Amino acid sequence: MQKEIIINATANEIRIAITEDKRLAELFVETPEKERMVGDIYLGKVAKVMPGIRAAFIDLGLKQDAFLHFSDIGSTFAEYSSLIGDEDSEVDVEEDIDENNGAAVGENKTPVSQSAPSSSNSNVQTTSSRRPQAPDRGSAIPDLKRGQDIVVQVTKEPVGRKGVRVTSEVSIPGRFLVLLPFDGKIGVSKRLQNFKEKRRLRRIVRSILPESFGAIIRTVAQEQDEASLKQDMESLLTTWREIEKSIKTEEAPALLYKDMATTSSVIRDLFTGDIDRVVVDSKKLFKEIRTYVKLVSPDLVEKIEFYKDREPIYDVYGVEKEIATALSRKVWLKSGGYIIIEQTEAMVVIDVNSGRYAAKREQELNSLRTNLESSREICRQLRLRDIGGIIVIDFIDLEDDRNRKKVYDELRKEFKRDRAKVTVLPMTEIGIVQITRQRIRQNILQSFSEPCPVCGGGGIVESKSSIVNHIERWIRRFKSESKELRLKLTLHPSIAQYLKEGTIRRITKMMFRYFVYIRIEEDPRQPIMEFHFVSLKQNKDITDQYNS
Repeated sequence: MQKEIIINATANEIRIAITEDKRLAELFVETPEKERMVGDIYLGKVAKVMPGIRAAFIDLGLKQDAFLHFSDIGSTFAEYSSLIGDEDSEVDVEEDIDENNGAAVGENKTPVSQSAPSSSNSNVQTTSSRRPQAPDRGSAIPDLKRGQDIVVQVTKEPVGRKGVRVTSEVSIPGRFLVLLPFDGKIGVSKRLQNFKEKRRLRRIVRSILPESFGAIIRTVAQEQDEASLKQDMESLLTTWREIEKSIKTEEAPALLYKDMATTSSVIRDLFTGDIDRVVVDSKKLFKEIRTYVKLVSPDLVEKIEFYKDREPIYDVYGVEKEIATALSRKVWLKSGGYIIIEQTEAMVVIDVNSGRYAAKREQELNSLRTNLESSREICRQLRLRDIGGIIVIDFIDLEDDRNRKKVYDELRKEFKRDRAKVTVLPMTEIGIVQITRQRIRQNILQSFSEPCPVCGGGGIVESKSSIVNHIERWIRRFKSESKELRLKLTLHPSIAQYLKEGTIRRITKMMFRYFVYIRIEEDPRQPIMEFHFVSLKQNKDITDQYNS
């Protein structure tokens, strides 16, 4: 399978697309308003303890208090408490662990930390253990008091009106290793299959790991020498020492550690040997990525390319059209069938339709074909849109049990590509399949949209920043084909105001970047998502001429 990472940067937004065989599989969006928070470490203050829902709310200085479930309070809680003045363990546990899970997951534990923008938390298989079992998280009520300081790490982004979810077990991700302070475990990614290589890596990490620290060995550590692992470990330990200092000096609530931005974390966590190339259209980002990769994985540097053409990069690679599909509720299948994706606050419902009439004698076969094709597309859409929570799929009815099992097996096979934790239940007699998928961050629809100010949130429109990015991409297409220097831009007053904000106005930045004069004209009757460009030289509307 050919895999590529394609990065598009504008003044207000960075988009990272991961493609598989030229089709968009995952999309990450980074904007100033929606910074990535997963992996950030805070010194928080307990705002409320609610034994009834087995959780506490932690004040991190954000708009909403963070949610800390009792199951996310680990056995190292006392060690962190001692750093902030309230209250030791040592072991050597060897585990096979999902590398993207920042901390180890035990048999009676839930995943407690996260190191990638989107990740999987598969079950851990413990191979040996000499560590005393921590109290069962399912029943123990921790000794938390209102006003108490606590060190926590963000594991899930805020969604809607819900604040971030946090854990008390901290992990610091590096290129080859994930450092686990006070943990005392050595874990290995489950994706590393070679037993001899796993043993070699464990031996190296054990020799360089300080007492009372633990580590997870990531898949990319395969075939790396001791010097590379040692360099990564020293960098992680330096970071931890800085965090330790801040814990003792900062006053809660305070940010102790900011994990990498989305672009950097994608390169750190996902740019591995199976990626064929990384293409970037920003010279600054290109240099930053090359510098980082040259330091940690010099053998991958040649796979990084700078995109120089004038035509927008996502137009050339066909990504722009697939993003538009990801924002649509209706997705067509090659067979002529289609799926409808409806998102609510509680769950996502997907309806599969054949789209055309089939003769009765072929109905079962046609229904099976449509269901199998839609299974593959649904799995891709869930990854692409980053939809989490409860998902219910209404497939076309099948009478044969063997055919229902084929659809179930197809779903399970396709979800193996997904790095998020997914559970699929067998199809019922009426064609219903229930899926739960791990939710880490806002899905794509939420990233590209905001509640409509007119309807009070009953519907949604694209966010102002997303509309402005459409405008900038239009200008780039225009300048790649035309030598005209003067334009008139007509749009809704709220978008016009957004373009005029900032010390250096957003519209001014665009004019300097693309060497074109743009006169803004406000029209309150115009829909908020529409804009029109008029050529001042030709005195005519040229919007459609340069739309994607």
